[in-house]
Amino acid sequence: MPDTIIADTATRIFQDLCEPQTINAAEAGTWPAALWDALEESGLPLTWVSDEFGGAGAEMLDGFAVARIAGRFAAPVPLAETLLAGWLLAQAGISAPPGPMAIAPVHEDGTLALAGGRLQGRARHVPFARNARHIAVLARQGASMVVALVAADAVTVAPGKSLAGEPRDEVSFDGAAPVAAKPTAGLDFAALVRLGAAIRAQQMAGALDHILDQSVQFSLDRVQFGRPIAKFQAVQHNLATLAGEVAAAGAAADAAAEAVARHGISGEQVAAEIAIAKMRAGEAAGTGAAIAHQVHGAMGFTYEHSLHHATRRLWAWREEFGNEAVWAARLGRMVAAHGADALWPFLTAGS
Repeated sequence: MPDTIIADTATRIFQDLCEPQTINAAEAGTWPAALWDALEESGLPLTWVSDEFGGAGAEMLDGFAVARIAGRFAAPVPLAETLLAGWLLAQAGISAPPGPMAIAPVHEDGTLALAGGRLQGRARHVPFARNARHIAVLARQGASMVVALVAADAVTVAPGKSLAGEPRDEVSFDGAAPVAAKPTAGLDFAALVRLGAAIRAQQMAGALDHILDQSVQFSLDRVQFGRPIAKFQAVQHNLATLAGEVAAAGAAADAAAEAVARHGISGEQVAAEIAIAKMRAGEAAGTGAAIAHQVHGAMGFTYEHSLHHATRRLWAWREEFGNEAVWAARLGRMVAAHGADALWPFLTAGS
């Protein structure tokens, strides 16, 4: 079970410093310094890094819980990315530096390489690259893999944006000399993407929790024809459907987190749990966002209303680290490889 003190600390920080105007300002280009400083002072961005390498030394489930809370509040900072970057650096025994970090690559077809002490290649759709002080990189070095810590001022960043208005940048590493670089065993681009997908599934589960609470409260407050719209059967049916989607996505995301905590990021069963989580969270994102906006009507689409903070991130996150179709294909190949008789045991092995 995750540490309740860590979860409570994250919740209090976001409640105090992650208001709708902070999120809107971040989308307009204003870095939420107060929010990030409070998170960093608490040690939350380095939850997955041991004391030995400058982190908080908490458990894997604690980091996933922090990511879920960040998703619930639509936090406009690279908290999840710094979590992942710190974890990657720790796999190679590299101490995590202070400040926000980004991670590269975020696709399995990464071409980053280290040769002669310098990096070569580009990474696309890197979250928050322009806001990072350092980027944790997984790259090839001959036939092996290496983890490199790169200062942000050593790379070239071409700005881009996600559907949620968050930075998704293209980064050129050509000629960049890492601050530190060490080999790592048993880690490849696919494993890094798997952990990224597990984190995104938790963030999506958090955002879904939020839009359910927001939709239920709005239906109780909004009065039409002399009574709250929550009294109308059609609205009740939609909210029940939304609640089911939220519960299913949250359970799948938690199952993936527990699999990673127990077995690490490698192994077929862990990959299957993550595939199921990313698929189910993505499906719930589509259905859940539609229902939440139906309940709110036109009001929920306005920039002044905070509902779009969560729903736009849901639609953006479902595409990152592989969308439902990508993970469904991977799960299908795993199931097919075991044959029809092994279908049920394979799907329930992590239960």
